[in-house]
Amino acid sequence: MKAISIFGLGYVGLTTAACLASRGFKVICFDVDEVKVDAVNSGKTPFFEPKLDELLRRAVEEGYLRAVKDPKMAVLNSEVTFITVGTPSRDDGSVDLTYVESASRMIGEALRLKSGWHLVVVKSTVLPMTTENVVKRIIEEASGKSCGEEFGLCVNPEFLREGSAVEDTFKPDRIIIGEVDRRSGDFLEGIYRGFYGDELPPIIRTTPVNAELIKYANNAFLAMKVSFINMIANLCQKIPGADVEVVARGIGLDKRVGPLFLKAGAGWGGSCFRKDLEAILDYAVKNCLELPLIEATLKVNRSQPYRVVELARGLIGGLNGRRISVLGLAFKPGTDDMRDAVSIKIVRKLIEEGAEVVVYDPKAMENARRIFGEDVEYASNVEECLKDSECAIIVTEWDEFRMLKPENFIKLMKTPTVVDGRRIYDPKVYSKKLKFKAIGLS
Repeated sequence: MKAISIFGLGYVGLTTAACLASRGFKVICFDVDEVKVDAVNSGKTPFFEPKLDELLRRAVEEGYLRAVKDPKMAVLNSEVTFITVGTPSRDDGSVDLTYVESASRMIGEALRLKSGWHLVVVKSTVLPMTTENVVKRIIEEASGKSCGEEFGLCVNPEFLREGSAVEDTFKPDRIIIGEVDRRSGDFLEGIYRGFYGDELPPIIRTTPVNAELIKYANNAFLAMKVSFINMIANLCQKIPGADVEVVARGIGLDKRVGPLFLKAGAGWGGSCFRKDLEAILDYAVKNCLELPLIEATLKVNRSQPYRVVELARGLIGGLNGRRISVLGLAFKPGTDDMRDAVSIKIVRKLIEEGAEVVVYDPKAMENARRIFGEDVEYASNVEECLKDSECAIIVTEWDEFRMLKPENFIKLMKTPTVVDGRRIYDPKVYSKKLKFKAIGLS
């Protein structure tokens, strides 16, 4: 098995590392955050991701994975280095490549000390031409070596979903390899053939720029599908008898459309969609091109969380001084991540309108405290969150919330009123027993 080093211990880097190690690859991780390095070496994940804890613990105990604080040690003791650092947004929506540039420079400085060929793989989400114009240039300058001769370079975008990252690593839909030269592509494909064996997914080998663009186009299309069905949901709310769930099911059975990402709700969040859409939009503007569908996708999503607040206001006749329960804070179930979560907009709007807000999430409470501070009340469970409340808003579709029956709300709340922002309840059942409204339901 080839030895692999990974720069960056976020969701992508640590999941990739633990999964590779679980199948016999020797993995050395590097991160500038020494707290993360120490946590990983003790077998603990710095964030919540289902199944990752056990995978990491076993890999560390069996000696297949370790984290180091010296980038040169990681590169010199491996044959291939994956760059998995973050590419956050600047205030203007453009991509901040600071971490990618820093990682490239450290890798190049290590390669200067290394004899023999080494492969560098960019898994971080970067705009078209970044790998060839930025990563390649910096590594060549720092190493004094020539790309394609003394080291190889590939783009290998990830398509992991937070909350399902381990499963997505083991069972991806496809693998994209954007190769600078054939040797680089062959080497990376060989790693994946060793990792997947007989279960090797389809592999597309292409140029680096195509691989970079595939990632952005993929995320833009998925976000567009969600914003489209949310737009239709808002229309349904104006038409007597209309229900977006039925509409979505009807169009989803069309093979040309498909059912995935047609779930109406309070909008999408997370660390990727908005960041990537704003980045490709900024890139297009700088190249004198408009991307109107992406602009519309962002516009719909910016306003969608407030639709939930409107429904709550309509149900109870004003929010000032009313006790409102918010169930769900993470941007999706299966994670504690609140980056760009729609719950932030919803909670802040409720506070702005004078509501007394109490919140609960199975995993994201610690992150919520960092965001909301003393502005909200924090409940330790569902029951505590609902007690004496005048309206409950479902923001994240955790299974724990799906199990709630109308009787639970009736028993605990001052006025049993529910706004289903994720369409997890049967309107026919809930509307008969309590005040009930849902996204996309007239």
